[in-house]
Amino acid sequence: MAVNFKRVSFLLALVMTVAAILTPSVISGENRFSDLQIHKHLKRLNKPPLKSIKSPDGDVIDCVPITDQPALAHPLLINHTVQMRPSFNPESVFSESKVSSKSNDITQLWHVNGKCPADTVPIRRTRKQDLYRASSVEKFGMKSQKSIPKPKSYEPASVLTQNGHQHAIMYVEDGVFYGAKAKINVWNPDVEMPNEFSLAQIWVLGGNFNSDLNSIEAGWQVSPQLYGDTRTRLFTYWTSDAYQGTGCYNLLCSGFVQVNREIAMGGSISPLSGYGNSQYDITILIWKDPKEGHWWLQFGEKYIIGYWPASLFSYLSESASMIEWGGEVVNSQSEEGKHTTTQMGSGRFAEEGWGKASYFKNVQVVDGSNELRNPENLQVFTDQENCYNVKSGDGGSWGSHFYYGGPGRNSNCP
Repeated sequence: MAVNFKRVSFLLALVMTVAAILTPSVISGENRFSDLQIHKHLKRLNKPPLKSIKSPDGDVIDCVPITDQPALAHPLLINHTVQMRPSFNPESVFSESKVSSKSNDITQLWHVNGKCPADTVPIRRTRKQDLYRASSVEKFGMKSQKSIPKPKSYEPASVLTQNGHQHAIMYVEDGVFYGAKAKINVWNPDVEMPNEFSLAQIWVLGGNFNSDLNSIEAGWQVSPQLYGDTRTRLFTYWTSDAYQGTGCYNLLCSGFVQVNREIAMGGSISPLSGYGNSQYDITILIWKDPKEGHWWLQFGEKYIIGYWPASLFSYLSESASMIEWGGEVVNSQSEEGKHTTTQMGSGRFAEEGWGKASYFKNVQVVDGSNELRNPENLQVFTDQENCYNVKSGDGGSWGSHFYYGGPGRNSNCP
């Protein structure tokens, strides 16, 4: 019996077309999201730009009007008036002489292809592939609760080493703080698994280490799952409920209000430090504006990036009670009793020192007079010192400082 292949092909195509029309939303991506979910979420994140800039690293930076940015969709910010600059800064960075004297700041790669016009902010465009890598559309851009670095005084180390997150930090607790600052050495650590990350950051914390923890964070990170590559990127984070349902990285949800048109949160940064070669660091300053109450972020010596409105928080609406500086990695193999080879910092232990180990220097806090000062009673903590460690120092041009990091899995860290 002869088969009319043309007719069969036509009927097959017709059936597939009808099926596509009747299907409410196509399922795709490794975590089985619907295209309708993806489309709605991208529409919330990617606002219509006045200009778009293609970065050499593959990013697209959209220049979005300040008043259209995702932050202002937050229920607590519906009638919020954007504050274009803080009323006060602990460093008085608005001095023109100070700004002009700094010509060697670390930059972002997209700068080579353009800049955003006045009254816009640069936002790294989110793509379908980014959402496909997340555990769910709703959790995209959010940290796990396991990310909270709890020193030994809060929880036994045996519990910490089982939760998949490893830390090497310096901290100060039981105080009243209005901000923190440090120069953070910048590297590009190897990350073994796509769902792992390595970062260096400042934590500004309020409340208890339970469901009501408030946290403001900023630094650099390498996160293949979040960004789709292994580049070193500038980031921020916030939460008002211990990472349960509020907050996110960068501008991936409503909350953080950006006012700067030169720095893109989540954008890659350069140059980077090399083992035995030139060393580079970024300056991060977070402080609470005593007049408006918002928490401001400064990058480098001249970029006032934006702020976290005080209304987002409970404990941090007044002040912080703890500050942490240091590194964090995810060990996704902890449940199998193994340790990742994901590096922290430079991938070298603290005792290797300058040019080899990664560092934080000029560690400071902001006091009740809105002035920077050296912290008292600084302590250090690490989950497993055979995997990643920390070594502190004080004095000289570096002030309070520490080296930290490590290679992860090795003969002493199986």
